[in-house]
Amino acid sequence: ICSGLVSAAVVVLRPIQLNNQLLERSKNIMQLTGLVEGGQLPDDEETLALYKSLDTRLVELDSGQFDTTLDAQTFDQRRAVNDPDLGIRVPSAQDSASLGRRSRYATVYIVWQDAELKRLILPVRGAGMWSMLYGYIAIGGDLNTIEGMTFYEQNETPGLGDQITHGHWLEQWQGKKIFDDLGDYAFRVSEDTVAAGSEAALYEVDALTGATVTGNAVTRLMAYWFGPHGYASMLERMQQQAPTPMEEDS
Repeated sequence: ICSGLVSAAVVVLRPIQLNNQLLERSKNIMQLTGLVEGGQLPDDEETLALYKSLDTRLVELDSGQFDTTLDAQTFDQRRAVNDPDLGIRVPSAQDSASLGRRSRYATVYIVWQDAELKRLILPVRGAGMWSMLYGYIAIGGDLNTIEGMTFYEQNETPGLGDQITHGHWLEQWQGKKIFDDLGDYAFRVSEDTVAAGSEAALYEVDALTGATVTGNAVTRLMAYWFGPHGYASMLERMQQQAPTPMEEDS
């Protein structure tokens, strides 16, 4: 009887759990779209509706091409990591984020404004000091300027490493460049306070006080995801041939 009740509870509660997960993900992403006035999200139902209206696509990371054989709305990137067909081992020489393995595909979100690419929102992750750090980063239509960043899951030291979730630190990311004028990766978390107006201010954010290891981990995960084993191929393709809204593609 007890087993039956537990099984029934799992079946009944599963859709609720999945909906809550979708809602939490939609809130994190919508905060980065620039579509929410004043950063204040509407009610849950409207937030979900806005999220589902985004141009959501799967990119095959090695080729940088958008994939249409899988459902971008339901693709589980975390589960895919350990799937023999959907996940791959990260070469140690390129594994600056200490991932071990990653999904072959990533779910990306495109925000359009009058058929022009306004923002591109990308999932990122990497090992911190004590935990895996999961986040989303929004970059502008130039595919280089950071428009926003959020870390939605981490278990770093309270009061130190968890500063990566603090709004006043994340606000510093806005307007920073990921690549320099030569196209080389340049963004990093500084080891000190970044002087306003300096050349470093173009590419660096302030150090995390008392959390150098976590700060370095953020630098390394960014370097990975914007490198050749991450989104570099996709960004290069998009620079060469700008995408169009999904409705036009179809």
